[in-house]
Amino acid sequence: MGKRGSRSQSQLLGSLTKKQKKHLRDFGEEHPFYDRVSKKEARPQTCQLSESSDTSGSESEAESEPEQVSGYHRLLTTLKNVSKEDEEEEEEEDSVMDETETNLEDGDSDISEEEEMAAASAEVQSSVASPADPEGKDGHRPPGPSEEPPEEFTDTKHESLFSLETNFLEEESGSDSSPKASQDPFVQHVNTKLKEKEIQAVATNPKTTEQLKWPVLGQVVFSSKFQKLETFKPPKDIDLKSVHLQKPLESTWIKTNSQFLSGPQKSSSPFTPLQKELFLIMNSYRDLFYPERTALKNGEEIRHVYCLHIINHVLKANAQVLGNNSRRRSQKLGVGDDDDFRDQGLTRPKVLVVVPFREAALRVVQLFISLLEGDSKKKIIVSNKKRFNGEYGSDPEERPPNLKRPEDYEAVFVGNIDDHFRIGVAILQRSIRLYAPFYSSDILIASPLGLRTIIGGEGEKKRDFDFLSSIELLIIDQADIYLMQNWEHVLHLMNHMNLLPLDSHGVDFSRVRMWSLNNWSKYYRQTLLFGALQDAQINSVFNKYCVNVQGQVAVRNVPMTGSISQVLVQLPHVFQRMEVESLASVIDARFSFFVNKILPQYRDAVMSHTLIYVPSYFDFVRLRNYFRKEELNFTHICEYTQKSGVSRARHFFLQGEKQFLLLTERFHFYKRYTIKGIRNLIFYELPTYPHFYSDVCNMLRAMSRGEEAAWTCTVLYSKYDAQRLAAVVGVERAAQMLQSKKNVHLFITGER
Repeated sequence: MGKRGSRSQSQLLGSLTKKQKKHLRDFGEEHPFYDRVSKKEARPQTCQLSESSDTSGSESEAESEPEQVSGYHRLLTTLKNVSKEDEEEEEEEDSVMDETETNLEDGDSDISEEEEMAAASAEVQSSVASPADPEGKDGHRPPGPSEEPPEEFTDTKHESLFSLETNFLEEESGSDSSPKASQDPFVQHVNTKLKEKEIQAVATNPKTTEQLKWPVLGQVVFSSKFQKLETFKPPKDIDLKSVHLQKPLESTWIKTNSQFLSGPQKSSSPFTPLQKELFLIMNSYRDLFYPERTALKNGEEIRHVYCLHIINHVLKANAQVLGNNSRRRSQKLGVGDDDDFRDQGLTRPKVLVVVPFREAALRVVQLFISLLEGDSKKKIIVSNKKRFNGEYGSDPEERPPNLKRPEDYEAVFVGNIDDHFRIGVAILQRSIRLYAPFYSSDILIASPLGLRTIIGGEGEKKRDFDFLSSIELLIIDQADIYLMQNWEHVLHLMNHMNLLPLDSHGVDFSRVRMWSLNNWSKYYRQTLLFGALQDAQINSVFNKYCVNVQGQVAVRNVPMTGSISQVLVQLPHVFQRMEVESLASVIDARFSFFVNKILPQYRDAVMSHTLIYVPSYFDFVRLRNYFRKEELNFTHICEYTQKSGVSRARHFFLQGEKQFLLLTERFHFYKRYTIKGIRNLIFYELPTYPHFYSDVCNMLRAMSRGEEAAWTCTVLYSKYDAQRLAAVVGVERAAQMLQSKKNVHLFITGER
């Protein structure tokens, strides 16, 4: 009987988790969460308590009536000894992990493939499904096959090595590494104090603006909703000491940026003229909108300078935390004010870099490594580097060798163009940790789609956006490409920036800055927005979501010559203006104008081979449904059309079997096919990219058979298309066209 009872007790004990055992030991009962309800009534059992029970012998002898004891109460007699054994096992496991992490500090910068595979398999077993919960603490199941998230890999081995709470400044760095100088823009920005009245007045205060002309950037508009507006002009020469770079950036930046410096400029200034003016604005912690960033010309030049700003910001912020750790350790308890150590946000991530493709993320991380390493002989530790290069790199042989596309297309779609990714990066002194859990990361690099799948939507059970609560620096690079992907993802991201977190995530509230506790983080967040064009949707994001206390700076250069000057065929361009009452009625007014005024002119069979260029996919669906309803002879191509469908549509249009061809702008953006057989061209709306206008117009010469005299080009526009119109025809001609209230027919002939 004793052996059988001990065997049943051990079986019951073995089925419990450590959390259940702890609750049983503390409260003497099973936690209500783990209660199991059985349909069958349990058979009553009697058991004899062992001598090691906590109940004294006198009490057990005094009991005259038998008491029914549950299985969990029976385990109380043996739980004390077992819990000690479990604690010893946990201590042994912790000591093994500490030894492993200590050895990793002196190891190579790359983790071997065997270690990576072992870490990946361990994470799969522990249900690590997303960077929002990298350690599986919330108990959520991993996404099923139907959800199809990107495969996550989070590095959990280096947690103590990159922990800000348990590390201190290196002795060789000294206490001067912490940014304490009052002239440092970082210190001035985070120590700026706002009052409740100023915050309340932001919603009603009119925006104060002032326009200056800078040598390289051109027309620069300073603005602010706070009462104080400060402007400045760039000095002729700057050195690295004057911009307060953190070590080791003063020495590594020159080598990293050497490819853009040549001749006497290389010795006189560490920046190019464009980089100098951009960095002066970034280093002043003002919001910045630069709409002239192109992948073909200055894209890499701009990427270098904002990566320098990112690393400089992260190193200063971490040095401040580590310096305060050392100060708190050296001081006695009760000495000093707690406000002196407020140096953090509610969560650790400080920087969010939004890029469209994995190739861009790869280049950003490579710049981080170069800026921390430089030309020093001592290599920095980069964990999971091989895994990162394998997932974010590309194979040059995968690209077809005979694929010929324009130069701007080759510059944008280079390398790995996957647009669903997110990765956390932790930086501590001279070490970089890739695939860090989001709440242990300093920098987050992600695409809008990668963030959208983890932020989730209203009503979704598994969603997380607490990691966005304390973002101090937001970089949105190549914003124009998101117009071609899904702009709703960008708006969804901005709506979840700097919200109060739903969980504490282990934060020490005595170290959190007061403006972060007051939910004022959005007034201290710096946003850097880079794009290739002036667009109303991008301008709206900058004007609505950028409320930095330091103010905003936007580059507002007007195009003097439009892209129509790049049209290489003799073609009459007819711009027809439609009258619109309000911005909300533009979509319906354009459709009505096209159906009633434009389309009847092209219904005749003589007006065959008509291409209708539609920028918006929603307008495309509306036109396609209308054409089907009217039983018009047409075909269509959009970004979702299969390759076989595209070939058939191009063939039917070229042979004249289909009179109309509906073409979406996103298809042209991603494919750049030359559509042959065009004789009549209709722009349902002005294109998003100005050079797309000349690209489509130049398609007419692909099948030139002496029919140039019959070619036509019609463009629809309204007063709300001022920016796009100026980019196509030039600002002076656009102003004349917009001043006229009547429908204006302008015939403009492009030069050969």
